[in-house]
Amino acid sequence: MYNMDRLFEKTAANGHVCVGLDTAPEYIPVKERKAAASDAEALFFFNKTLIDATLEAVACYKVQIAYYEALGIDGLKAYADTLRYLRGRKALVIADIKRGDIADTASRYAKAHFSGDFEADFVTLSPYMGMDSIEPWAEYAKTEGKGAFVLMRTSNKGMRDFEYQEIKGGGRLYNVVGNRLSELAEMYMGKSGYGAFGAVVGCTETEEAAAIRETYTNLFFLIPGYGAQGGAAADAAVLLNKGNGGVVNASRSILKAWTNIVHAEDADFSHVADAGYKAAAEMRDAILDASKS
Repeated sequence: MYNMDRLFEKTAANGHVCVGLDTAPEYIPVKERKAAASDAEALFFFNKTLIDATLEAVACYKVQIAYYEALGIDGLKAYADTLRYLRGRKALVIADIKRGDIADTASRYAKAHFSGDFEADFVTLSPYMGMDSIEPWAEYAKTEGKGAFVLMRTSNKGMRDFEYQEIKGGGRLYNVVGNRLSELAEMYMGKSGYGAFGAVVGCTETEEAAAIRETYTNLFFLIPGYGAQGGAAADAAVLLNKGNGGVVNASRSILKAWTNIVHAEDADFSHVADAGYKAAAEMRDAILDASKS
């Protein structure tokens, strides 16, 4: 069974929310940060609190490695501890690492992030060195059901610099990526109707969203851009497929939700838990409602 099938099932049961654990020390309540032995330890305790609070309201979690790398060795330990805790809670986890190298280097990256201390269920990949940058990861789809989300049409301003370049014969560069991913999906097709390899498709630009969803019916989408980046539930819903087929990532709007209910000096992890769950549940319900209309 591919992990993408597990994600399809979890999305059907829990809704479309993917909590982005892009956790920075400044997001942690002051008293909890001071009580910890280090920022890295506080980071892990913050993540653990949010995971426990939101587990029943979300489909998966995305852990952005840069936030942990920035804290050095201790930060990477917090990263590994977070991944291990998620697996222990039977949660599905996407390692947001955006790797894109080839040959033996890609094989080493795949081993690092699909096994050992940094093991995750999915990774994010950049395809712009070519399909041979993705092939080493596919071995883990064959043997262990692992999956990946490949950058296709992202949610940042600079996406138009390259992704929107028109291609001779019609279409844009992101269409070329989508077409190749769709072919790859057919090679690693799960019982849910989606391939082990999906695509990152942002919800901040909606004019061609319906066409993207209609064209790439066998690709499960990781959908960034919700909340702080400007995307709304209705924007994300356009990229879903019959009520499934995608998870919608939100980071700061959930991580920092506690700042809307209590003064920073008075906050503790109980406020993080209560506000994080409420934000995740409200997002889940908003997307579900939008997907039905």
